[in-house]
Amino acid sequence: MAAAGSGAGSRADNGYGSQPPRRRRGPGALATAYLVIYNVVMTAGWLVIAVGLVRAYLAKGSYHSLYYSIEKPLKFFQTGALLEEYLLIAKYLPGIVPSSVVLTAFQVMSRVFLTWAVTHSVKEVQSEDSVLLFVVAWTITEIIRYSFYTFSLLNHLPYLIKWARYTLFIVLYPMGVTGELLTIYAALPFVRQSGLYSISLPNKYNFSFDYYTFLILVMISYIPIFPQLYFHMLHQRRKVLSHTEEHKKSE
Repeated sequence: MAAAGSGAGSRADNGYGSQPPRRRRGPGALATAYLVIYNVVMTAGWLVIAVGLVRAYLAKGSYHSLYYSIEKPLKFFQTGALLEEYLLIAKYLPGIVPSSVVLTAFQVMSRVFLTWAVTHSVKEVQSEDSVLLFVVAWTITEIIRYSFYTFSLLNHLPYLIKWARYTLFIVLYPMGVTGELLTIYAALPFVRQSGLYSISLPNKYNFSFDYYTFLILVMISYIPIFPQLYFHMLHQRRKVLSHTEEHKKSE
């Protein structure tokens, strides 16, 4: 699910929340330096997207079709999560924050899928307001999340960032998921009309694929996944923030 969210931390929250950290053996000094640089760059990248959205809105005086103002950086930094998946999950992530590798990879791939296989491929949906809905949700989420991982790696995590990390998903997750679903839905008639990415029989591979049906199945997959992840995140929020409060009282 794209919505519904990497960095040196868990993706099991669809990008809008996270699992509480449990101490394991962390990466070495060189790996830590790389991860800090990576997360700083990604934080800056998503800040560029945020600034681009604000500037475009002020220039146009309207929130319609703002996607075009940030299309290139959005594609670049969202796709950059694929590099992150290999370096962080395969090599360094287990030493920082434990997560489900399968679920984490799914979250990244779903966002990249929505960026390229839906929004980029179906030009007609790029002017839809639903695109702005998930772009804003992703942008706020990623700025907070990459900041969270940067400060965590430096062992100087401000409480405000931690609070935002475990709280704002309450609004951002449904917001992102809504935008994603509406965008896929808006793409359906254009996909059906054009036969985009579909393969029909007969062909030498004796294989057929209907991209229109595939997109419908993707939308249906949100039904079991969204409630499960959302309530899991609420549970993690209570666990993490209550632990923080208890720690403060004991000091």
